[in-house]
Amino acid sequence: MVKTKIVEVGSMVPAFEEEQLVILFGPSATTELRDISVIHEVEEQPVDSIQVGGQLKIGEKVYKIEAVGSQANPNFDELGHVSIYFRNEVGEILPGAIIVSPGEFPTFEVGDSIEFS
Repeated sequence: MVKTKIVEVGSMVPAFEEEQLVILFGPSATTELRDISVIHEVEEQPVDSIQVGGQLKIGEKVYKIEAVGSQANPNFDELGHVSIYFRNEVGEILPGAIIVSPGEFPTFEVGDSIEFS
C-alpha cells in the first residue's frame, strides 16, 4: 500500500470534472502543472503500487482500479505523477494513466489522503 497526503489543489482541477480526469503530481511539479494538478507528498517511496484489481482511496471514497497504463507506475514512483480517469467502462488507456470505477469525480481537500492498495 502507498499512502500520500494532498498538499495543494490546483485552481483548474474542478474544470476537469467534466472529463472525469484528475492529474496527480508530486511536490516537484512546475508552476504550470500545479494549476491543473492535485499536488501530493508520498509518505513512503512507492514501487509498482498501482495494480489492476487494486483500490484507490481518496478521502473516504473508494475506487476499483480497472486499467493501468504501461508508464503509470514508473511515472508515479519517480515523479508522483499519474492521470486518473473516473469511468464505468474501460476504453483506450494512455501510458501514464489509470482508469478507476465508479465514474464519480471526488472532491479534493488539502490534508486528505490518497491510498493505493
